[in-house]
Amino acid sequence: MILSLKNVSKTYPNGVKALDNVTININAGMFGLLGPNGAGKSSMMRTIATLQSPDSGSIHLDGLDILNNKIEFRKTLGYLPQEFGVYPKMSAHDLLHYFASLKGITSKAERNAIVDKALEVTNLSDVRNKHVAGYSGGMKQRFGIAQLLLNDPKLIIVDEPTAGLDPAERHRFLNVLREIGTNHIVIFSTHIVDDVKELCTDMAILNGGKILAQATPKQMTAALAGKIWTTTVERDGIEQMQQDFNVISSNYNEDNKLNVRVYGEVSPGDAFAKADPTLEDVYFTTLSNDKFIAATEIA
Repeated sequence: MILSLKNVSKTYPNGVKALDNVTININAGMFGLLGPNGAGKSSMMRTIATLQSPDSGSIHLDGLDILNNKIEFRKTLGYLPQEFGVYPKMSAHDLLHYFASLKGITSKAERNAIVDKALEVTNLSDVRNKHVAGYSGGMKQRFGIAQLLLNDPKLIIVDEPTAGLDPAERHRFLNVLREIGTNHIVIFSTHIVDDVKELCTDMAILNGGKILAQATPKQMTAALAGKIWTTTVERDGIEQMQQDFNVISSNYNEDNKLNVRVYGEVSPGDAFAKADPTLEDVYFTTLSNDKFIAATEIA
């Protein structure tokens, strides 16, 4: 099973080029699409979901031209946007039955089995009779997964699903995605590096509507081996540090000084120690350093 985008571009009426000649192949499993806000992630998700048409390019799922066969494709699609509404006075059980009917499942016995399974997978069985409008943010997101599972989709798209969730809700939600990701193509769009690190077997970094790099998280991290260096500076020294070196990130330590991480092919100096690269290093370096993009393409 493979989703293939070839030379997909999209420019909005206001002149913003949201997608710029995107070409990428996505196989079954959890695929992380990582990028900052405004990178074009939601535009890419909406285009794949056939909610908007690209200006050029093609998209195929297992050979099916989805742009010219939208109705057939949508039968195999599960889509969870950043925000979605629910009927305020319906329970999860009743609402899922209603959605299943809309998806063409006419047999009540079949609907019961499908709804029960969806509630079980998303850990909502115990609150099946509670109004969805009264759910917490994490429970609503899990309900969103439950409704998209009703038609056993080949392709599942989730757009920024953990934004605004507390740590416990985020953990439960990621566990649900991890469980369903083995048998589907699941595209997980996010700006949170840890979500991709914990969940995804393949990933790409998108910015400015362009795919900057694609590989497994392990391959991307390995491409930075021996090229990340750390040091500590006073707060008033960070500006000079940024002028002199390729600083990719910094954070305060317990002494109220800054731990600084620098990208360099060789040691920047005696004050620096070599550090093991992280996926966060990969993310920031890819957004700011063309050298790493080339290295990732070779890996």
